[in-house]
Amino acid sequence: MIAKLIYGDTCRGTMKYVLGKEGMRILGYGNIFSQNISPKFFENVLHFQGQRNATKNRYAHISLNLPHGEHLDDKTFLKISEEYMENMGYREQPYVVVRHTDTEHEHVHIVTTNVKEDGKVLGTFNSHRRSMSTRQHLEKKYGLSPAPTTKQKRQLPIYRLPELQFGMDAEKGTKYYLQDVLNSINQKYKVRSFDELERLVKPYHIEVKQTKNESGRIGVKYGVDNQKGYRTNFINGSEVHRNLSGPKLQKVFDIHSKSKLLPMQRKRLLKQIETTYDLFRTIQPHDLEEVLKEYQGIDIKLDIKGDVIEGYTVFDKSRFVFRARELSRNIRMQKRLDIFGSGDKPTQIDIESKQFRLEVQKVIKEALTTSYLKSQKQQGLLSEHIENMKFRDIVPNLLVSERHIFLECYIPKNKRTEFRKALKKTFLIVRERLYELETKKEKAALQDIFTLIGKVLKNKIFNVGTEQGSVRLLFQALGIKYCNDQLSFTNSDRHTIPVKLGKLSFPESMENYVSSGFVRQNHLILEMLSEQSSESGPKLTATAMFLPMIFPKLYKRMNSVYKKQYESVALETYVKDAERMHAPFEKSPKDYIAHFNAKGFYFVKGKDGLRVKSIYTGNESSHTLSRRTSLYLGSIPDLTNVLQQQKPVIQDLLEEGRSNLKNLWAGHLMERGMYDKVAFMLTAEKAYPNLHRKIVQYHMDNGLRESVNAASSRQTDIQQKRLLRKGFYAVSTLLGSRGKKTEEVYNGFNDEFTDFTKSKRKGMGMGLPW
Repeated sequence: MIAKLIYGDTCRGTMKYVLGKEGMRILGYGNIFSQNISPKFFENVLHFQGQRNATKNRYAHISLNLPHGEHLDDKTFLKISEEYMENMGYREQPYVVVRHTDTEHEHVHIVTTNVKEDGKVLGTFNSHRRSMSTRQHLEKKYGLSPAPTTKQKRQLPIYRLPELQFGMDAEKGTKYYLQDVLNSINQKYKVRSFDELERLVKPYHIEVKQTKNESGRIGVKYGVDNQKGYRTNFINGSEVHRNLSGPKLQKVFDIHSKSKLLPMQRKRLLKQIETTYDLFRTIQPHDLEEVLKEYQGIDIKLDIKGDVIEGYTVFDKSRFVFRARELSRNIRMQKRLDIFGSGDKPTQIDIESKQFRLEVQKVIKEALTTSYLKSQKQQGLLSEHIENMKFRDIVPNLLVSERHIFLECYIPKNKRTEFRKALKKTFLIVRERLYELETKKEKAALQDIFTLIGKVLKNKIFNVGTEQGSVRLLFQALGIKYCNDQLSFTNSDRHTIPVKLGKLSFPESMENYVSSGFVRQNHLILEMLSEQSSESGPKLTATAMFLPMIFPKLYKRMNSVYKKQYESVALETYVKDAERMHAPFEKSPKDYIAHFNAKGFYFVKGKDGLRVKSIYTGNESSHTLSRRTSLYLGSIPDLTNVLQQQKPVIQDLLEEGRSNLKNLWAGHLMERGMYDKVAFMLTAEKAYPNLHRKIVQYHMDNGLRESVNAASSRQTDIQQKRLLRKGFYAVSTLLGSRGKKTEEVYNGFNDEFTDFTKSKRKGMGMGLPW
């Protein structure tokens, strides 16, 4: 089922269209005193209620569309419509449900107002996301075929046409088709002119005609050619949709044409295309699409008229569309006959070219790096790994490399022996250069860590020092170690920095295991705190929230001022990630709150708007939600009561001892589809995920149930447990010797019923504001 929403400042035209269609049936009215009123009376009620506020989005026009071949009786379709309106927050608004039969797919139209009786406006923030989640819920409940979840990326069928008739009905039947295609085109591309729009919609048999009135005002009309020698009457753009009128589109085109990014994208594309030309000796024109896609990731389409290729159009990832001659006259096929004018010669790479030699170097460098990342023991640094490598060591990675496969595909068969010789000859040069480069980068990285440690100690972010060796906790959390008055990377002794700390003892239960992914997040956090910045960097991820779980001894020693700052940033990064994860399941602002409550997060009113807190952070720590999100939640009529209803949910988590970050971590892994790891936590750990039951049910149906059953029946010996423990947090982990200690790094393997170091009632007394 597909749901479409359109907002407008008038309902007269919409009601005329919805009620004027031949064969239409009114299925029912919502929130109106009688089902026996006349359509004209309802239209007046809707009109006058909408006029109580001057907002632009006074009225809403919604259509629910079934795919071809699906059928619902009127009673069921009305029930689905009522449930949809209730979930979208329109239960107390007047609305009408009208069924149309003018197309092959069954559909209903719903017209309502966003203005309430008291003149206030319903919040429309996140309405399309809520609609998507509501639609998915109804599809599952009533067994309907699901619709695509990402409209922007949906490819319209090239030859899909509406039922075409002539006269007034034909025009009305065409409007939705025009709106659908034109909206999709304008969402997918940054169109810069009417000529460009005309070229983009031509494959969909839509014609664009510019108009100009006596005052010089630019207009636009659209028509559809049915390929039978007939054309529909041209329809004014404003009649299709107000945002598809000539003046509105011209404003959009001007913005795109004046974009500061436009010259940069042109320059980048020109460089990529010229590089491609430099690599090849000959290119068959019809092969250019495939060559540019495989080599540069550029999408193009050949401009063919009859049997002649006139050029090509570039559909860039930046959403700009360029014709080849826009980028440069010198890249036109007609200007490069040395490449494109070779008759029947196949597309071939020039193995004598400078660009080919550069590509050979790139493919070897890629194979060297990949061999390190895929090495089973991945111990030591990259420079150590490649120092003594032989060419034969990279051959397995070389043969499966996409870059290598591309080159070999277009090298003449009689030149492939030379290609292999070139690879082998270039290997030693690339290895030496990469070794020198990585050595330099590793030394600089170690020096940066040393400098960061100085800032952390100077600012007293953690209460650590040489006493009892507590500073080792900081070293470990940054991926380095101290030995013999020297600092070095945890997994290598190659690079060192002299630091005379004397004999430094090890803290009790000191762990050797360090996850490189968490080390990177910790490094970013400490850089932020050292610079006294309250803004989260672009590289921070939701895993920053779990640093106290990975490095508990260190974070217990964190200065309270810095801890509050860290927790605020951690909340911000986690909430942003969680919002994306919740989107498919969110039907309303209440769902937004419920999903976070189930995870142990709750919302309170603050001076600057709504703030989010959690059971995993201090009571003084919080993060202010964005203005849009605050407005979204503020649209809940009984928000104060809803916020009070958070109390029992949060209290249950606290009383069940689920304020431990490992419970949140289990849910975090589940949302990412890591079902095997979650299954192990559930069966061996009894670590239950803090996640909304509907989301848990979704993952159970999506494969988690099978993983849990397999984990329950599997006989896991000590060796298997040890292997699972090593790979529990991240694929790229740097491993050291491990004992049976479990306090420093949560390993996900202790049975909480036998671990008497943990309180069964953790989290009580958090001082929640209720």
